[in-house]
Amino acid sequence: MTRPLDMVFIGLSLSSSWGNGHATTFRALIRGLHAQGHRVLFLERDVPWYASQRDLPDPEFCRLAYYSSADELTEKFEAAIASADAVIIGSYVPDGVAVIEAVAALSPKRLCFYDIDTPVTLAKFDRGDEEYLALEQIPIFDAYFSFSGGEVLTRLERDYGARRAIDLYCSVDAERYSNTGEGYEWDLGYLGTYSPDRQPTLERLLVEPARALPHLRFVVAGPQYPDTIDWPANVERIEHLPPQDHPSFYSSQRFTLNVTRADMIAAGWSPSVRLFEAAACGTPIISDDWRGLSELLPEGEAICIARDTDDVVAALTAMEEQHRVAMSRAAHARVMQSHTGSARALHLVSALDRLADDLPARTKAPERIQPEDRGERNVAKSA
Repeated sequence: MTRPLDMVFIGLSLSSSWGNGHATTFRALIRGLHAQGHRVLFLERDVPWYASQRDLPDPEFCRLAYYSSADELTEKFEAAIASADAVIIGSYVPDGVAVIEAVAALSPKRLCFYDIDTPVTLAKFDRGDEEYLALEQIPIFDAYFSFSGGEVLTRLERDYGARRAIDLYCSVDAERYSNTGEGYEWDLGYLGTYSPDRQPTLERLLVEPARALPHLRFVVAGPQYPDTIDWPANVERIEHLPPQDHPSFYSSQRFTLNVTRADMIAAGWSPSVRLFEAAACGTPIISDDWRGLSELLPEGEAICIARDTDDVVAALTAMEEQHRVAMSRAAHARVMQSHTGSARALHLVSALDRLADDLPARTKAPERIQPEDRGERNVAKSA
């Protein structure tokens, strides 16, 4: 086992899970690192929308601190960044381009990027959008850890200049996610923040089945859904569900629904943390389809793939109880073996160890590639 590492994470949010999936991803991973003896400082931009919705203001598994600008970040935490064994900057960090530039100037021992939104990031690049990461900054990272695996890793190295692309899927905290033994309150539920590109799938795979099965009970939990949505009478709405309530929520469903963003479907190999949470709670999963899903959870054995409304209706009305239970057990076993925070922490530390000696000295970023050239080079390859 490697010696204990001192690590600095700079991420979107650890303190608040409101309207984002980053917090639960970071929490599971860093809890795993803490349990293995590593020390973590998490730096988070102090913004009002998270400050007013903090559900983990004082984590017991790491040190959490705030900053107000890229300049303050490097002024206040220069010593910690310079001395850390690894500095990992996450996606969607406010003023991310400036943060990366400022941190890189301090020459940390290992500088890494953790993209929890890889398909979205690459789609942004192809539109010339560099909201939180500039294309020419990619080669300055010793490793580009990616929420997406499979073919996406090859594209990151071949088409975008990553020195080393390594999968680092989201994960579940096995100590906090398990079945609570509650009775079923809903036949099918969904947990997720409103997203325009997910809403048509949610309509097809939950709202329409609810209309077709008025005697069954459905639930949608998550913020930011427009008031204009016409929910059937048998669909309950929950505005926000903090992470500590997720196990109860999943355990109270006969099935849970997973819906994937369009960019992530296009990329493939991009499992949502909700898949792992539900499986850890022993809740059978109905999901839309994308490349790589059956490699994680085999169709029919560990997950039910729904391609249209009729597939969901059939699962809710015709699947035998023995099959439903067997499917949930198979998913649980796979997730507990390979997709916990502890498993992900071991994977991260092993990757960091391998970076120590086999990468050349960090170089300056290459000349900026113009959006039209980038699109010509990348869009055809991602089709």
